[in-house]
Amino acid sequence: MKKFSNERLAQLKADAFENIESYSDPDTPKALEQFTAQMKKVLLADVEMLSSVPEYLPVALYGKVKFSPQAKLQWAAWLKAGTVPSWDQFKTTVAFGNADLPLVKAVREYDELVLIEAVAVLYMLTFQAKVGAGFEAARDMADDEEEMDDRGYGPDPDDDDGEDEPGYDDAYDEIRFDREGR
Repeated sequence: MKKFSNERLAQLKADAFENIESYSDPDTPKALEQFTAQMKKVLLADVEMLSSVPEYLPVALYGKVKFSPQAKLQWAAWLKAGTVPSWDQFKTTVAFGNADLPLVKAVREYDELVLIEAVAVLYMLTFQAKVGAGFEAARDMADDEEEMDDRGYGPDPDDDDGEDEPGYDDAYDEIRFDREGR
């Protein structure tokens, strides 16, 4: 069984996040979408670029890969254990859009592990704060799908997990609205 390199995943995540953040500008809302589309074209033209800039693949696929609730649990467990899933395991845990399939197939032909690492990075960017963490968070998200938006994104990973802010008054915790569950 192959093992992930936590150092490599952490570096890929940091590099991909830096690229994504640099194009995430409220003043130019289409910048990230245009950049990822351009990245796909560049990688399709020369997939071997991934040997020098592997972070481009998670950037190109950012926001395009979906994980089912069960898949989130599997990815969290694989990352926590550092275990690379087999191809048969991998292909049942991710959903790629039709527009992304040519790139996915080209990358798989080039190096299957590069594709699996990219999806691991996308999982971490979406659901985890650090490499190897988050099994419990994934389980909670799998149980609580109403927090997902229609693209499959979960709660903000930078959220403070419900810890009270300074000056927060616990007396308001019990207030419910008419349609809220009791």
